[in-house]
Amino acid sequence: MNKITRRQALGTTAGALTVLGLTAAATSASASPTTAATPSATGQVDEVYQGRRIQITQGGGGGHHGGHHGGAALPTVRIDGRELHVMRNADGSWISVVNHYETFADPLSLARAAVRELQGAVLAPFSPMGGMA
Repeated sequence: MNKITRRQALGTTAGALTVLGLTAAATSASASPTTAATPSATGQVDEVYQGRRIQITQGGGGGHHGGHHGGAALPTVRIDGRELHVMRNADGSWISVVNHYETFADPLSLARAAVRELQGAVLAPFSPMGGMA
């Protein structure tokens, strides 16, 4: 009986994940919004992307962030009215709870990626303590 070794399984998994990552990168590079973003003079964004409404309001201290990230209030990012928890990395890139493994240059790019990742699913409420809010 042939048994697969742990090393073979890990190698196969790593190869498959690489292919999936490259496919996702190619897909996201070719994706375009259905309606252009409309940033206001205050830096707010309100757009429809792939049928989902993205709203970004800058640093009002709203949401559950409360300005605890080095004193700077994070933007509030909403998809269809539900808040998407976002975090800023030390290098200035952005991540979200939808995808911790990919960084983005700005909150709008992050929100668009979250819409693609959700694939039509409703964004669940975020609770930093591990339970549903």
